[in-house]
Amino acid sequence: MTKFSDLNLNPKVLKAITEAGYETPTPIQAGAIPSALDGRDVLGIAQTGTGKTASFTLPMLSLLARGRARARMPRSLVLCPTRELAAQVAENFDTYSKHLKLTKALLIGGVSFKEQETIIDKGVDVLIATPGRLLDHFERGKLILSDVKVMVVDEADRMLDMGFIPDIERIFGLTPFTRQTLFFSATMAPEIERITNTFLSNPERVEVARQATASETIEQGVVMFKASRRDREGSEKRKALRAIIDGEGDKCTNAIIFCNRKTDVDITAKSLKKYGYDAAPIHGDLDQSQRTRTLEAFRNGGLRILVASDVAARGLDVPSVSHVFNFDVPGHPEDYVHRIGRTGRAGREGTAITICSGRDEKQFSAVEALIQKEITRLENPVKPTERKPRKAKEDASKPAAPTEVAKPATEDRPQREDRPQREERAQRDDRGGKSSRGRSGRGRNDRRDNGNKVVGMGDHMPGFIAMSFDERRGQ
Repeated sequence: MTKFSDLNLNPKVLKAITEAGYETPTPIQAGAIPSALDGRDVLGIAQTGTGKTASFTLPMLSLLARGRARARMPRSLVLCPTRELAAQVAENFDTYSKHLKLTKALLIGGVSFKEQETIIDKGVDVLIATPGRLLDHFERGKLILSDVKVMVVDEADRMLDMGFIPDIERIFGLTPFTRQTLFFSATMAPEIERITNTFLSNPERVEVARQATASETIEQGVVMFKASRRDREGSEKRKALRAIIDGEGDKCTNAIIFCNRKTDVDITAKSLKKYGYDAAPIHGDLDQSQRTRTLEAFRNGGLRILVASDVAARGLDVPSVSHVFNFDVPGHPEDYVHRIGRTGRAGREGTAITICSGRDEKQFSAVEALIQKEITRLENPVKPTERKPRKAKEDASKPAAPTEVAKPATEDRPQREDRPQREERAQRDDRGGKSSRGRSGRGRNDRRDNGNKVVGMGDHMPGFIAMSFDERRGQ
């Protein structure tokens, strides 16, 4: 079996590893470290929790043990998708570099630019940053990347999800072509593969079997939730969550609740605090100092429940989390494995319970397909509110009254004729002949009346106009 002492690491780095209590490398570490020490580019494909951080931290420290950094020109660069993951990488560097005289800087959002610029001006060997804050410093003219010898991209697929790929490509263009690149990703989407083909030179591909199942020590369950009404879904879902937490009793010493949206994180945390639960939110829109305080309180046992977005799903290392509750089914099946992987770590037992509403059933089926396991269905501890039937207008048991059919007008009363029709009919009867009707409904023969007068046309009309053709011929 391979040991760290067999990997040709710097003796001072190896001493720090031993003091940290590690002896045997993980598969990703055993595959990536030798190639990185040889100066080759490395493409590592492995899920979170497999030891990827140490697989690039240890060879970087060994390569940087000699040399000195210059002001504003870091010798190495580590890019991380989230502030929490960047802070965790910084902690790893502190652990393994304590016997080396190396400096580091952490560039993340939510921290004063001035403090970070002061550290950069002194010169740093290791620069750990999120893409956005790194480019902010570069555009201010406070950072020069032309001396970067080793560049690491961690959690590249998460970078893709968060829209950082254009920033990553720009940063690659700012670093020297001769740099060594260590690239790590849990999956290889087409966009990720395009970047590796463009910016990596003949990389050593180290692939660990995909983590399609969670730890066997994690007990998984799902509550198939159905709201009584659509507008009550949020409140009823939070009520179900509280009942599930209460049902776990003393077994739930601490827990992480994952929500898909930041607004739901805030609402859920506020609701839990309202009902007396010790809970606090953490997501990307919060101030960095608040996020740090919340995370430290949770790690130290000062906070029982952490309500988080997926910003905390990857890279969050809290050894003893007893429960994970998925308030929402994650949009990507892989995120389910990342989420529940926060519990049951280091051989401990853990519990993961998901609340699945009707519209999330398709995503949940994709989760079960990924882990190739049917998750135990649990009964909803809160009975849904039954709808009251609407009050019928009439008693359904009584026979309906016969509908009254309107009688035709001919049966009701004699049908009336229009006045012009009655006049025409009367005049026709007097003459004993038929007449053709004009637009007004009167016949042509109605134009004269005994004295060759046109009815209703006044005395000013010349007489010949009212005369018939027969009378004109006689003249």
